[in-house]
Amino acid sequence: MPEEGVELTEKEKLLSNAEVLKLAQLFVAEGVDKIRLTGGEPMVRKDLLQIIESLNELKSEGLKTIGMTTNGITLKRKAKALKQAGLDHINISLDTLEPEKFQFVTRRNGWQNVMDGIHAAIDSGLAKIKLNCVVMRGLNEDEIVGFVKLAQTLPIDVRFIEYMPFDGNKWSQMKMFSYMEMLELIRKEFPNLYRLSNDSTDTSKSFTAPGFAGKIGFITSMSEHFCGGCNRLRITADGNLKVCLFGNAEVSLRDALRSNLPDDELLDIIGKAVKRKKKQHAGMTNLTNMKNRPMILIGG
Repeated sequence: MPEEGVELTEKEKLLSNAEVLKLAQLFVAEGVDKIRLTGGEPMVRKDLLQIIESLNELKSEGLKTIGMTTNGITLKRKAKALKQAGLDHINISLDTLEPEKFQFVTRRNGWQNVMDGIHAAIDSGLAKIKLNCVVMRGLNEDEIVGFVKLAQTLPIDVRFIEYMPFDGNKWSQMKMFSYMEMLELIRKEFPNLYRLSNDSTDTSKSFTAPGFAGKIGFITSMSEHFCGGCNRLRITADGNLKVCLFGNAEVSLRDALRSNLPDDELLDIIGKAVKRKKKQHAGMTNLTNMKNRPMILIGG
């Protein structure tokens, strides 16, 4: 969370339940088979269960999985209902295993709530549970092994994410702890760690070790980008299409919907945006000088 916080978006500027479903129907009809709800924080929406239930109906039309990214604060009391509504996968953001440091990073209490939420997600029977940890030199690289031990004992995928530049996060290359540095540190404690196979479009390099209940992964956006295999599209909570997480070009699908454009014109707008997607992101040095939303306003 940026020190100065973020400006909240007015409700009327956010996509409505019906608009989320309409866009989902369009994308599923064009072959998209995975949808993940992110944010900001999706669990602040009172209609979240209704959105998931509506998306669940698209599984008969080709949608395979529904996922969600959350800070996990209220997950303990909502996990079962989310699963029953049709949620398949969940990503939980957690950058520290220390309650005091959690309060410093997030500007709030709630570390124990997140830990309880992880266990509630496991108990609910969700097919995949991922724990996302952004690693920053001088902040939490000393906790990497502790996070790995969670994957050793719990059936979860702990993913270490290289620190990436976004508006408001005071990024510097000195703070970035690279994938290879993480791997070297982990192998001192777990020398039998081995690489798992990944699909060509996976964003994470996956590893496990004998006796592990789960696995770990590394999202190496800065040191070893995977742009060539990335097939992700993002629609922000206020309805803007981003074809690259690091790109600052956005196209308002909300405005197009509210102009009552026919489906073929909406698809034409989407198609043209996708065709403008660059071969790869601009690189660490250039990204620091590019204007982009804070990650909290894009969705992880």
